[in-house]
Parts: sequence; structure tokens; C-alpha cells
Amino acid sequence: MSGQAPRAVHAFAALEPDVVLDALASVGLLGDGRLMALNSYENRVFLAHLDRPLETGAAAPVQAVVAKFYRPGRWSQDQIAEEHAFSLELLENEVPVVAPLRLDGQTLHQHAGFFFSVSPYRGGRAPELDDEEVLEWVGRFLARLHAVGARSPFVHRPALDLQSFGLEPRSWLLENDFLPLDVRSAWEQKSAVAIDLIASCADLTAGNGQKDPESAGLRRLRLHGDCHPGNILWTPLDAAQSAGPGPHFVDLDDARTGCAVQDLWMLVSGERAQRQRQLGLLVDGYEQFREFDRRELALIEPLRTLRLIHYSAWLARRWDDPSFQRHFPWFGSSDYWQGQVQMLEDQIEAMQEEPLIV
Repeated sequence: MSGQAPRAVHAFAALEPDVVLDALASVGLLGDGRLMALNSYENRVFLAHLDRPLETGAAAPVQAVVAKFYRPGRWSQDQIAEEHAFSLELLENEVPVVAPLRLDGQTLHQHAGFFFSVSPYRGGRAPELDDEEVLEWVGRFLARLHAVGARSPFVHRPALDLQSFGLEPRSWLLENDFLPLDVRSAWEQKSAVAIDLIASCADLTAGNGQKDPESAGLRRLRLHGDCHPGNILWTPLDAAQSAGPGPHFVDLDDARTGCAVQDLWMLVSGERAQRQRQLGLLVDGYEQFREFDRRELALIEPLRTLRLIHYSAWLARRWDDPSFQRHFPWFGSSDYWQGQVQMLEDQIEAMQEEPLIV
């Protein structure tokens, strides 16, 4: 990777098992010694079994918790608190999310220089998104999540828009010399063309907040923000669980303001006919609880393109974290960036096609 030298020590290196257990003890939770690191790149997340079950008022006591240590410098304390408040508001309205526990009257805590939260552990598996019933079920629950999200705006958390997901990360990559010389010019050109096409979608250029319903703009609301299949747990009927069967949304770390379709498009895949069928089922379920504005379908490919650009910058900005170097060894090579150029070319074509119809 051009001009980039990883730092010798990252802040997360300090999160030894004893530090994690001491953090839990600082909020009155004593582990029984079993501690397992869970799959998470952005933050550090640990499953801890408790020495004594925790009574929370739910149907069953909590016997295992998930401790989440936030990446330093990513979100402010106010932004994390706003995510927690949204999670708890969803839970209070019987939307199945895994929300942080209130311990000592708080959901956000500090220990050894880290902000952290503690949530009850929820088992589950990935949803079977080729199942029509499952897709409709997920659509219904997303509508319920959005119904709560539309009640009030975020104050501190940002919007998902052209500036934050396209212009700024593109500029950062070019200014910080992350592209090899043999592919830099091609990527710079294709990303500029892609961004010009996205800019024609006025509803991706606006900032945080909701537009006047009287205007031609699309309504914005608080979103999950990163609703891919890995952030949905499908739980079977289990009397030992405090919640019923069906989807549970996890990891609202990327909650932002945006259009509703952002939480739907990442759940569809395959050829156009397959994506159209899947999206139709999601919307069928969605509209049992909330109207879906079909104008938002035109945003799917622009949103996909923004995610492509933002993802490359996300990897580059995390490259001082040894975990990223282990899990993404292919990042930064000429082959990687040539693949990105090809994907941008594909997205430029896709953005000029007619949107999906449901």
C-alpha cells in the first residue's frame, strides 16, 4: 500500500481479558471466567458468562452478556448515547432489537480509557432470505422499526448522504495516497463519474433532518443504517428466551438519518429478477405496517455505489489496527483497486438502468 506504515501498537491492544472482566466488575457484573471475543472489526466485542444471573425484569434472568468496547475517536459520547436511546425506544415499542442494559442507571460506561456498553446475549442464526415467509416477516419488523424512527430526528448522529459516504471518503483516499499509481487515475476518473450520477439524486445530497412533507423530497428518518443479513438474528421459539421467535436486529452502531430503502436494499441479492422478487416480498411485509414510497427505489444503486466508495475508505482508515491487516490482507493491492474500478464501471451502468419495480 503506497506510503502507508502501520503503527506498532493500537489502542485495542490494551483490551486484555483482565481489563474486560474488570470493566464488567466496575458495573457490578462478575464473570465466571468464561470470556470469548466475538466477530467484530469496528469495535471489540466479548461474550462473558456471569457468575450469578442478572435479574432485569425480563421473562428470564440474563446469564450471559455481550460487552462492547467502542473504537476510540469514532463516535462522540453524545452520538453513542443517541444510539442507545434509539435502541431503548425501539425496545419499549416492542420492536425486537438487542439494546444495552441500564446498569447503575446508565447504558454507557467508561473503563481504562474506553467507552463500553453491556447487552444481554441473544442466540440465533442468519435469516433464510430465500424463504418468502421470512422476507415478509423481516419487512414487517423493518416497518415497525421505521415507524418509531420517524417519530423524531437524530440530533447528534449524521446523515447517510453524498457528502459523508461519497465526496469526503473519495477525497480522503486520494489525499492520503492510498491508491497505487498504476490504478489511481482510473479509479479517480470512474469514482468522479459515479459521484456525478449520484449527485443527480437530490435526496442524497441533503444533510441531516427531514424535509418538509409538502416538498418533493423523500422523507428521512432514523435508520438501522447497516441492515445486512449479518445484523439480523433469527431466533426460534424458545421458552427460555425473553423474546419470541422471528428476527432480532443487532448492532445499531451505524444508525443514521436517511431514506427507508437504505434498510431494505442490502437484504436482496442475485440477478435482477431475483432481486425484484425479494424486494417485492420485503415491501409486501413492510406495507402491512407502514407505507413505502416507491420513489425511493431509484436510490438503491446510488446507495450501493456510495457504500462501495465508503467501504474502501473505511478499510484504509482502519489500517493501523492489526485486526484489519489480518482479516483483509488483500486490501490495498493493485488487484484490489482494479476490482474496485470494475465495480464502479458496473455501478455506473446500473445507475443508468430503470430502477426495480415492486
